[in-house]
Amino acid sequence: MRSSGGRGGGAVRQETLREHNLSLIARTVMTAPTPPSRADVATATGLTRATVSRLVTELIDGGLVAEDAPLTAGAAGRPAIPLRPATGTVGALGLEVNIDYLAARVLDLSGRVLAEATRERDLRGSDPGPVLSELGTLGIEIADTATAGGIRLAGTGLALPGLLRDDVLLLAPNLAWTAVTPAALLGGPIPGGRLHLGNEARFAAGAELAAGSATDSFLYLSGSVGIGAAIVHGGEIFAGEHGWSGELGHVCVDPAGDTCRCGATGCLETYAGSAALLRRAGLPEGARPPDLVDALAAADPGALAAVHSAARALGTAVGAFINLVDVSEVVLGNSFAPLTEYLRPELERELTVRVLASRWAPPQVRASVAGDRPALTGAARAALAGVTEDPSAWLSRAR
Repeated sequence: MRSSGGRGGGAVRQETLREHNLSLIARTVMTAPTPPSRADVATATGLTRATVSRLVTELIDGGLVAEDAPLTAGAAGRPAIPLRPATGTVGALGLEVNIDYLAARVLDLSGRVLAEATRERDLRGSDPGPVLSELGTLGIEIADTATAGGIRLAGTGLALPGLLRDDVLLLAPNLAWTAVTPAALLGGPIPGGRLHLGNEARFAAGAELAAGSATDSFLYLSGSVGIGAAIVHGGEIFAGEHGWSGELGHVCVDPAGDTCRCGATGCLETYAGSAALLRRAGLPEGARPPDLVDALAAADPGALAAVHSAARALGTAVGAFINLVDVSEVVLGNSFAPLTEYLRPELERELTVRVLASRWAPPQVRASVAGDRPALTGAARAALAGVTEDPSAWLSRAR
């Protein structure tokens, strides 16, 4: 009995080691800034070349990793073969509910968009049932388009603008949604079998990291009707004790200011949210953020004044944040990104005055590099993360 138990325990430990090494190799390949060779992976992970070669072959056979053309320039002996995330084999569906639109996007392991669609809607005060049902149908349509091309889906991520706990959206002030369970309202099977819920700003910040952000510590600001934020430190997103960090839009910048949809007065989003900006710029009803960009390019006085006021309000809120958590880079995303050149001068001036340590570490403001609708990309990447973290389970499932 003792001998049999020893053999069984050894087998379990051996399998656990294999799973760990597969995950380590997969993460190394997926996150490398340039495609690494097997030798590079061995050096980065500390594993033997024989182990790396054997497990890389498993990842290639399972459609998770692919080989590029061999590198021959300037090298003696066998040429190195770069490894990269496979394209068109494994993907995930990203979904998003925002104030002004519903959207779906399928992304593969390499980050390539395989299918996507957006439906513009005014969703303020909407009924979550029909909205999420429509989004579920849209997601299935997009997922079917991708799987028809041979992609296997690993799961679905859903980005929402509000406070989440487990599988419940507790509150989304601008939607006027409370205590919503999205999985029950999407309808039909979840593409890929598993639903990952997340705050849209944190998903967008994850997309920013994946897009090759120049630094791995920053405050990500997600501009829309509301203003979300995500705290990124050392490449990790800080969610807070309850997972509710980053509600910068509801930081008070003027106690005597306008009433916000959350019920408080003087919240940042009443000055710098997209709806507030459009209204303060004097643009006609129905105007969209691109209309504000056009007005700014034409040096419209109302638009310039609105952006100047928004930058000062942002500086007040963000300056307090930087004093508290000590991060020096501010990334402007979503509707803020195309406004960066207009927001940056006044925002940086305000931060220089308000941040105590600005003399030694002046805060820098830049536009996001994550592209259009980054929360969609981040949601899909969150669903794909399970494949990278546990490729052994995915390979078994695929078989």
